[in-house]
Amino acid sequence: MIIDQHIRHMDCINRNDRFRLPAEWEPQSGIQLTWPHAGTDWLPYLPEITATLIEMARAIALYEPVVAVIPPEGDIESQLRSALGPDLQERLRCYPCATDDTWARDHGPLTLVSDAGADSAQRTCRLLDFRFNGWGGKFPADKDNLISRQLHAAGAFRGILEDHGDFVLEGGAIESDGAGTVFTTSTCLLAPHRNQPMTQAEIERRLLETLHARRIVWLDHGQLIGDDTDGHIDTIVRPAPDDTLLYVGCDDRNDPQYADLMALEQQLQSLRTLDGRPYRLLRLPMPDAICDRTPDGEERLPATYANFVILNGAVLCPTYAQPEKDAVAAGLIQQAFPGRLVIGIDARTVIRQHGSLHCLTMQYPEGALTLGRNA
Repeated sequence: MIIDQHIRHMDCINRNDRFRLPAEWEPQSGIQLTWPHAGTDWLPYLPEITATLIEMARAIALYEPVVAVIPPEGDIESQLRSALGPDLQERLRCYPCATDDTWARDHGPLTLVSDAGADSAQRTCRLLDFRFNGWGGKFPADKDNLISRQLHAAGAFRGILEDHGDFVLEGGAIESDGAGTVFTTSTCLLAPHRNQPMTQAEIERRLLETLHARRIVWLDHGQLIGDDTDGHIDTIVRPAPDDTLLYVGCDDRNDPQYADLMALEQQLQSLRTLDGRPYRLLRLPMPDAICDRTPDGEERLPATYANFVILNGAVLCPTYAQPEKDAVAAGLIQQAFPGRLVIGIDARTVIRQHGSLHCLTMQYPEGALTLGRNA
């Protein structure tokens, strides 16, 4: 009963209709968080990750609404409202949905906007519902793949939800500068069990058409050890205003990632903007290695400062109890976003499931969400 509210991608592409994929630093109508529960891999440290999500929800609610996808069972909404308190709970909207996991960045829709209208009330939005398959079939994803449809059916969105279920694309796999350039990585989009037998040229054409982009920039280096996503761009390189790119660097020649991150840096130095200028590059530090014990020994976790979250008036910066490097990363993010407050959020629990703060969120541009009860 929901599929008739979708639009097939071949019926909706019009390169002259002024739609574009906005940058994340543009005005937002809210941020989605998908809540952890005992039926997920978070069970061994459910209290710790819940506390992290509550801390994030509080920080987000200071600046914009929080869209919380919560388990149908239990009383998560009441607990969350109590945790936010009377001043912030009015910015919370909860939607019960069955879920496999918490990675809203990858199961949430990507939103195109049309700037034809003079304000958000006139702005038209298209929410692109791509297929999420657990990063190439590594993890269960059938429930998560239905979340966007359920949110749409519940009236969460102001806009049309387009069905792109014939194409696998996670939100963490791309970054937009809002002006027509979309960044991605070849290690992820060409990885097995996503869109084969499509070639790189065919995938690029699909991205250009559906995202209404002017060009796709492919980065070929920088996959972090412990990353389950095959190299999501949001773990290594993030665009910022004024043709700025923040990226992860490495100074330790003994780090197994050193050579690959140096190759990434060289590729970034060779890039040019659409009008032919070099990018302003801000080099984030590589956190000291953080490992987790497993039955097979120790595994390195993909800690990264690039996985920050941009809000309307702030930036949530992941921290790793490494005061010197945490401070350097926060300072560089502040340089990139001088008008926003940088808020540190301890991400050590989050990386135990191989993601960080940005992976837990999906932003919705101004005009994309309904402003109903408790908005």
